[in-house]
Amino acid sequence: MPVNLVAPDPAQLRAVAGVELGWAEAGIRKANRKDLLVIRVAAGATAAGVFTQNRFCAAPVVVCREHLARGSAVRALVINTGNANAGTGPTGMQNAHLTCVETARLLDVAPEQVLPFSTGVILEPLPIERLLAGLAPAIARFAPDHWAQAAETIMTTDTVPKAASRQVKVGTQHVNVTGIAKGAGMIRPDMATMLGFVAMDAAVTAPVLQALTREAADRSFNRISVDGDTSTNDSFVVIASGASSAPPIASTGDPRYRQLAQAINDVATQLAQAIVRDGEGATKFMEILVEGAGSVGEASRVAYSIAHSPLVKTAFFASDPNLGRILAAIGNSGIGDLDANRVQLYLNDVWVARDGGRHPDYREEDGARVLKGAEILVRVQLGRGTASTTVWTCDLSHGYVSINADYRS
Repeated sequence: MPVNLVAPDPAQLRAVAGVELGWAEAGIRKANRKDLLVIRVAAGATAAGVFTQNRFCAAPVVVCREHLARGSAVRALVINTGNANAGTGPTGMQNAHLTCVETARLLDVAPEQVLPFSTGVILEPLPIERLLAGLAPAIARFAPDHWAQAAETIMTTDTVPKAASRQVKVGTQHVNVTGIAKGAGMIRPDMATMLGFVAMDAAVTAPVLQALTREAADRSFNRISVDGDTSTNDSFVVIASGASSAPPIASTGDPRYRQLAQAINDVATQLAQAIVRDGEGATKFMEILVEGAGSVGEASRVAYSIAHSPLVKTAFFASDPNLGRILAAIGNSGIGDLDANRVQLYLNDVWVARDGGRHPDYREEDGARVLKGAEILVRVQLGRGTASTTVWTCDLSHGYVSINADYRS
């Protein structure tokens, strides 16, 4: 069961002018389930994306990068689940291009204006005939209010669809921002998440939108981990449809940029945290706050060392206050001149370690009380500077092993 996470209310997901969504049951891996999503965006929209740093990146990632680099106006996105089209060689590239060509034909746009995305099993051929056959039914369902169905369509091992929406005043105009994401395992993004898509009806020039997308990824999806593995398909794309009447935001110095960026960051953070709350087999949601670091990078190394530790994560699953494991993870973070005698460790309101050693007032029953809760704050003070960062992660349970042992069955 996900940790304090429920399916989004479709009525609360705002339509974004200039964006339509349609889905199909293409049978890409399993019959009778939504597995193909097509998103059409209006002429004049801009798009930006960040993608996985995994060198075995999937064919759709390569094609998306190529199309965005050309500067063509994006008119459509195609997302399939059930098959990652990764580790598929030249045939995989051909299939990714075929997806763009057929979508472009059906929508009367250019192939380079289509961005393809895939998620699912790696090293298996994409059943391209099923995907292509599903495009027309998906397009026939186009509607601006299909965000909830879209969130369902891109799920793999997710147990809950993930979507978020905001309306924000940007200058004198109200802007709708809505996004969806999927992910539950193979989550330690180097850029974003397994798959994430956010759209808004503001007008934003391409360079500014890229800066906004990078900022949002760094503040949200780049701050999560379920199991420490980076997917071959991680993609995060932001679309500005430009359908509002406000003039374009053409500079990060425009006061409206910060207003819009805050809304995008809020939506992206909600989606990123939803991925952790729905982590495969998760029973605990853990926020790891590292303060007093010499740099943000240093704080991140410590936070991820804790978040990735199987010993820490299994202890949290068992509600076992074996908290020396956290100190070991801090010490193993790669900071060569870390002074352990200046480190403080807290769990929620409990001061566990003071000046590198067990706090004299700490009692194991206090640690056990905290660990029995579903939401846990791990707070570390390094005593080295003023930089800080936050990472969100979950515990590691029997369920995680079972899900991944049975993933292809």
